Amino acid sequence: MTTILGSAHVYDVDSIDTDRIIPGKYTKTLDPRELARHVLEDLDPSFAGRVQPGDVLVVGSNFGCGSSREQAPVALKAAGVACVVARSFARIFYRNAINIGLPLVELAEAHDIANGHRVRIELALGQVTNTATGRVFRAAPMPQVMVDILREGGLVNYLKRYGDYIIAQT
Repeated sequence: MTTILGSAHVYDVDSIDTDRIIPGKYTKTLDPRELARHVLEDLDPSFAGRVQPGDVLVVGSNFGCGSSREQAPVALKAAGVACVVARSFARIFYRNAINIGLPLVELAEAHDIANGHRVRIELALGQVTNTATGRVFRAAPMPQVMVDILREGGLVNYLKRYGDYIIAQT
């Protein structure tokens, strides 16, 4: 879980809100597979049919702004997106994604990754490698507690295992 290798789906668009990630008319279901069938359809109607398990979504700034609906990261994860790389994230989307076990990486140079390129992401190191070009990008490393939550598959599984947050003292 701390290393991800997948093909990039690049949308160099800022402020993709939760309505564009999953339109509100589909949020009345609790079935993640149904959400996955419609993920990003207002941005790219072909996305849900092209994304493969393990792929990486690469986007601009302020990804996930708008409503606080948890269905947005759930739809991306259910569609097979293994990680979202963005120049920045809306804070509520960021926490919702970590809590449901969808890794995120904030990378200022996200626009330097091309559509279809393979990327390797080391979450704990904050390192993104474009394997097509060999370029290595440095992002801020994710706090260990968030890496641990992702490793457990989300907050519910993490709390079942540990009962509380385990934060290393420095």
